[in-house]
Amino acid sequence: MAAGYLEILRARHAARLLTGTLVGRLPNATAAIAIVLFVRAQGGTYSLAGALAAVYGVANAVGQPVLGRLVDLCGQPRVQLPAALASALAMAGFAFTGTDPLPLAYGTVAAAGLFAPPLEGGLRALWPSVLGKDDQVHTAYAMDAVAQEVMFTVGPLLVTLCVSLWSAQAALLVVNAVGVLGALSVVVSPPSRAWRSAPREAHWLGALRSSGLLALLAAFLFVGMALGSITVASVPYADDHGGDTVYGWLMAALGIGALLGGTVYGARRWAGEPARRLRVLVALLAVCYLPLMLMPGAVAMVLLTVLAGVFLAPAIACAFVLVDRHAPRGTVTEAFSWLVTTFTVGASVGTGLAGPVVEAGGALWGFAVPGAAGGVSLLVLAVTGRVLAAPGGGAVVAAGSENDPNRAAEPRFSSGDRA
Repeated sequence: MAAGYLEILRARHAARLLTGTLVGRLPNATAAIAIVLFVRAQGGTYSLAGALAAVYGVANAVGQPVLGRLVDLCGQPRVQLPAALASALAMAGFAFTGTDPLPLAYGTVAAAGLFAPPLEGGLRALWPSVLGKDDQVHTAYAMDAVAQEVMFTVGPLLVTLCVSLWSAQAALLVVNAVGVLGALSVVVSPPSRAWRSAPREAHWLGALRSSGLLALLAAFLFVGMALGSITVASVPYADDHGGDTVYGWLMAALGIGALLGGTVYGARRWAGEPARRLRVLVALLAVCYLPLMLMPGAVAMVLLTVLAGVFLAPAIACAFVLVDRHAPRGTVTEAFSWLVTTFTVGASVGTGLAGPVVEAGGALWGFAVPGAAGGVSLLVLAVTGRVLAAPGGGAVVAAGSENDPNRAAEPRFSSGDRA
């Protein structure tokens, strides 16, 4: 895998596109943490911090499919850069106006989430034209997933570093300014400027007419809730065990765990039924959330948080296989977008739910939420097991790609689908 990653990075434009996309997504990846720390610095309650973070997440979930459709219609530069600028300006407005008046705070946070550019989907659309070879595209997707976990590890540390050196307000401004630079680096690159989407077939329900996909989305709504609730539950724990620095390490530990788990999982090909494997992975994910309720010292808590993140990336990777299998013909991109959107909505609901729970019962009950949400996700997968195990289109090489005007084949997409 390491040799394959190096081969990808040597390809022309590949390193620039990967780095630019990761940097450009930094504001989105750290928004919940930055908002929570900023609201707390303003003297706001945990409920308000969780509510504002939830508003950002819901707005982001709404905006991603809309902006993705605009990218397909208008190209990447005409959408990605204006969206990045609009999102950064909205977050800057929130940083300068604060939480008073509340309607303005909610409006600016919602606008920042709504206009967050769909850089992740844009990168996956570019890989076939940048690399050309099927096996290299396959490796690029794995490398992309691992690199994102690095971002989710470094991002919280960068936010808390800005808070420590300057202020929570400065953290919001710096992270979003850096994000605009990342988006700019991507959209001025030759592959992004040259990319055009081919037409695709549509249906009024689109990918949502698949019962298997609906079952998967229901399960990952609760996985998202589990992850979102940890973001809020960790704040009162950190307040009692070292402050913002400990909070940053806890958030980074989730990314470290997912990075380790995703690297190991992606280093081999897995045999057997993916629906059954997903149930095992989600069960392990739910079980690993439970030790967080022990709330030991800071070092031990960081290690437990690493453990809590280990099975997240493998579960998501396994879900991608099932999305590909159950996506109706011609709706693979839409299906993947719905998975991202559902996960984001779940995380937002989790942050909003954890705030009142923490205020009512403290950090202990806050850490009970992810375990409960993981258990419900496992229950959904168990109840819908037959639907998910039903044969679909099959994960084979596509005959053509919507995102590749030269119709270059992409691996790991259903035969006949346009990814």
